[in-house]
Amino acid sequence: MLVKLSVVVLAMFGFGYALVPLYNKICQATGYGRNFSLLEQKATVANTQVDPSRWVTVEFDANSRGDVPWQLSPIDRKVRVHPGQLVSIAYEIRNPTPVSVAGQAIVSYGPQLAGLYVKKLECFCFSTQEIRAGETRRLPVVFVIDPKLPREVNTITLSYTMFEVGGTHGGTAAAAAAKG
Repeated sequence: MLVKLSVVVLAMFGFGYALVPLYNKICQATGYGRNFSLLEQKATVANTQVDPSRWVTVEFDANSRGDVPWQLSPIDRKVRVHPGQLVSIAYEIRNPTPVSVAGQAIVSYGPQLAGLYVKKLECFCFSTQEIRAGETRRLPVVFVIDPKLPREVNTITLSYTMFEVGGTHGGTAAAAAAKG
């Protein structure tokens, strides 16, 4: 009886040991369990809410507030999309000062009503951006326009204004620019 139980225990241990490579092979063959980022998962899901019967032009704008010398600008000035379509664009920010700067972007919409229908999935405006001295960086924006957007709205403007926030390294960027 002891020998039989020992064989069962060894077989269970061997099966458990072989389970990890077996699981990896099954996942590799089926595509299940791959390590996608959240954004890639959303992009691979078929969107059945796209309204192919209409187009909306989305324009992009950028501003800086105060004496901050950084430059924020959209890579593309406008895109034409169907409501419900996943849209991915980018802004570029450049900090020509000799100090790092912390900034926060705030978005505004034109017309204001459009803000209710633009659903941002990823945006640099969600968090404070640390822009190092002399750094140029691309900042992503991924959004969907809700197909329930009123039909009379054919153009939407997303305007981002960048503000310097407290806690920057080496003082404010404006003070550094004045010194330098």
